[in-house]
Amino acid sequence: MPIDTEAEFTDVYRAHYEDVLRFVRRRAHPMNVDDIVGETFLAAWRRRRELPDDPRPWLFGTARKVMLNDSRGMRRHTALAVRVQQAAETGGRTLAADPAALVDGRTDLAAAWQALAPADQEVLALHVWEQLSAKDAAKVLGCTRAAYAMRLTRAKRRLAARIDRAAATAPALATTF
Repeated sequence: MPIDTEAEFTDVYRAHYEDVLRFVRRRAHPMNVDDIVGETFLAAWRRRRELPDDPRPWLFGTARKVMLNDSRGMRRHTALAVRVQQAAETGGRTLAADPAALVDGRTDLAAAWQALAPADQEVLALHVWEQLSAKDAAKVLGCTRAAYAMRLTRAKRRLAARIDRAAATAPALATTF
């Protein structure tokens, strides 16, 4: 769907802005949302003659890449400060992460969700929140439909296992009368 005029691009922008905004709001820090959405549509403008007939998955994929780039930049920016702080606190020794501190023992879905890897969260979010078809979600992630389907199946299993594990380790509630 090559876009040749500003009016055609404006129509695409108006049709998909809210969807892209919701997509980014669920994944990015509130301070970064407007910038990410803006960069996404800037990329769409620059590649307007190459946009597919249904640009929504392409826009989600582009927003995802913008967020990944932003995330990498932030990690690089803060990595040195974290290492310096850790070295100061431990006298140069590095501390191993305590797995028990990373997992909240609650049995609710929110705790299980937070324990999932970001890649699993992303696959599930495309399926549940964005309600994308397997074909469109695969486009967003830049993989084949079969690869997306396998990732989704595995993510669902890992989420269910987290919920089951949390339920099994939760202390029983005592009733007192």
